Amino acid sequence: MSIQDIIEGKKQWRTHMARVKALPADYQIVYREIQNYLFKVGPVELTESTDLLSGIVDLFEEGSALKKDVLQVTGKDVAAFCDDLIKDCKTYADTYLETANKEVNKAMKKYSDKIK
Repeated sequence: MSIQDIIEGKKQWRTHMARVKALPADYQIVYREIQNYLFKVGPVELTESTDLLSGIVDLFEEGSALKKDVLQVTGKDVAAFCDDLIKDCKTYADTYLETANKEVNKAMKKYSDKIK
């Protein structure tokens, strides 16, 4: 990753956050909770681009323009809304599971080779 890529990424993030700040207060509150949830759950794509988060802002901008309450857009269970958004995304938990399984299999193979 070059310095130029980092600078471009920061510009994109600032533009993204400016869009968030332009949303009504209730939308901003829910967006921040969604963002926190997604950062904790860890879909890998969040570190690669802002596409997922930008899609949420698109949806929120549309809902706001239609004068919908934010929970009409997401549903009352915001965590379930988030889980549905990332159901097909690879998460860091998935990566850790794969790594752990590989390490266990490698160790077990070494062990079984030793006792033969």
